Amino acid sequence: MSIPALFLMGPTASGKTGLALALARHVAAGQTPWRAARLISVDSAQVYLGMDIGSAKPSPELLAQWPHALIDILDPAEPYSAARFRDDVWPLVQQARAAGELPVLVGGTGLYFRALEQGLSDMPPADETVRATLVAEAEREGWQHLHERLRAQDPFAADKIKPNDRQRLLRALEITALTGETRSAHWQKPKSPALPGPLVKVALMPPDRAALHVAIAERFHAMMTAGFLDEVRRLKARGDLHLGLPSMRAVGYRQLWEHLDGQCGLAEAVEHGIAATRQYAKRQLTWLRGDSCVHWLDPRQPSALENLLHRLHASIS
Repeated sequence: MSIPALFLMGPTASGKTGLALALARHVAAGQTPWRAARLISVDSAQVYLGMDIGSAKPSPELLAQWPHALIDILDPAEPYSAARFRDDVWPLVQQARAAGELPVLVGGTGLYFRALEQGLSDMPPADETVRATLVAEAEREGWQHLHERLRAQDPFAADKIKPNDRQRLLRALEITALTGETRSAHWQKPKSPALPGPLVKVALMPPDRAALHVAIAERFHAMMTAGFLDEVRRLKARGDLHLGLPSMRAVGYRQLWEHLDGQCGLAEAVEHGIAATRQYAKRQLTWLRGDSCVHWLDPRQPSALENLLHRLHASIS
């Protein structure tokens, strides 16, 4: 029997972790063909040590009982990429299958899921010097200025990348600066192999968009109550981190950092953080809706776990 890899996806605050844990408990109870569920985080912020509250990491107590791979593996000063994620995940999935376990990849970083399913073009690694230069230019001239430069260099990429999608905008310009070739040219080259074996792709989405917006706002306020601002203050006090790093560009962290820099009041920073999180969720949904092979579930329904199990069993029948 070929063991599928489950992609449990969805926008931020949609309930992915809760459903993944419910699945892991069900598998542990011996009610499935698999010995256990191997939980693997697919989150570009949860990889970083010390970024606990703002990345919505599961609690230490929960992680002790239900370990998640690829959480707390890097210092925030280090870059992480889709290519590195792919290299990290590949053996984890192979080990899980060899042990008769179900690989459950849970998170919201769409680029990482795509790297596994479709492979990756040969891209240069991130260069912090180039990235810092681009960020400084954006702060002087504006992000629209950088987007106009991208349009002049690579119109196809500019059509795909919005001016407010800072991380992808910087990466596209960085690739051209490092290689002399556009991002689109690199994407057209042969890609690395995709993850072998069957995949089951499930995405969570409450049918009411307003409910998701409420959940995002409630979670952000809960993070603030839990000490999110102090977490950002500790990171900033290190002195070796800055807003040009991928870790510090994570939604919420950047807005609170700017408050600590005196650019806005705390209430305004919170509202900016909530708005940025909603925009991030919108981008996640846009990406997911472009995939016709994704099965959608409403996480609020009592039958969510049952429907998820049905999808998994159908993949091996």
